[in-house]
Amino acid sequence: MTSYGRGAVVRMAILALLWGSGFFWIKLALNNGLTPLQITVTRSALGAAVLLALAGAARQRLPRGRRVWGRLTVAAFFCNALPFFLFSFGEQGVESGVAGVLNGTTPLWSLLIGLAIGTERGLRPVRLGGLLLGFAGTVLIFAPWHETGLLSTGALALLGAAASYAVAFAYMGRALAGQGTAPIALSAAQLVAATGLSALALPAGGTASVDLRLTAVFAVVVLGVFSTGFTFYLSYRLIAEEGATSAATVGYLLPIVSVALGALVLHEEIGPRVIAGMIIVLAGVAMTRLGQRPPSPPVTGPEATLAPSGR
Repeated sequence: MTSYGRGAVVRMAILALLWGSGFFWIKLALNNGLTPLQITVTRSALGAAVLLALAGAARQRLPRGRRVWGRLTVAAFFCNALPFFLFSFGEQGVESGVAGVLNGTTPLWSLLIGLAIGTERGLRPVRLGGLLLGFAGTVLIFAPWHETGLLSTGALALLGAAASYAVAFAYMGRALAGQGTAPIALSAAQLVAATGLSALALPAGGTASVDLRLTAVFAVVVLGVFSTGFTFYLSYRLIAEEGATSAATVGYLLPIVSVALGALVLHEEIGPRVIAGMIIVLAGVAMTRLGQRPPSPPVTGPEATLAPSGR
């Protein structure tokens, strides 16, 4: 593996670590007084603030022009405003195990969309097998046959969020990568758009009184700053360098992170089924990365722009 390849793997690991705790922070905020829409607006605003600060420090200017902001608004809806709300809404009535399984369908949605729009030409059987194997491992970890509510409104909301992410990955890879705007500034602009979109919906259900318990504040701050702001730039780079479907495979690593955190922090027991599922997930992710064309070396420095995925 080249040094560049190791960098991509490191970014995937960081994304999995930060995103893998996302369900926990959302649940904590919900259980301590915040509504799904309040969580959506707050995490978008905090993530935008982080990226605006990073863009300013790197002397990267926000994009200009109606065309690029129109595209950013579409991406913000499918990648941020809509799935952020659906995840928070869905977790009000769905157990984390079921949520993890449904979130794990994002790579499959991404593959289907890639085949439909022609970005996944000549898909090798080993990559297809890896996608299916990764989802099978996710199902094995969470054992949804032990849970209820798979056809509930909350479960359908989580499934919709996973599909929305897949649409966003494909759209961002085609419409925003390589547009001449530095990636941090582009990420910041998208979260600014997401904040505006979600704030417009506040009168419809987000104006309930806010219970400012310290736990809820802490949870939503971590969710916004770390699981949204710092990771969003990494996701843009991963889409540009590895492609939409490969970026979506990060979703397969999230169950591993959540299970590991439960064992280390909450002292939850990890049985043979979970260990087997984790191994299967890792094998599936590895298979999806086989046979990919090596990406071009990335452009670095303040003027770096997102390169097309070439897929």
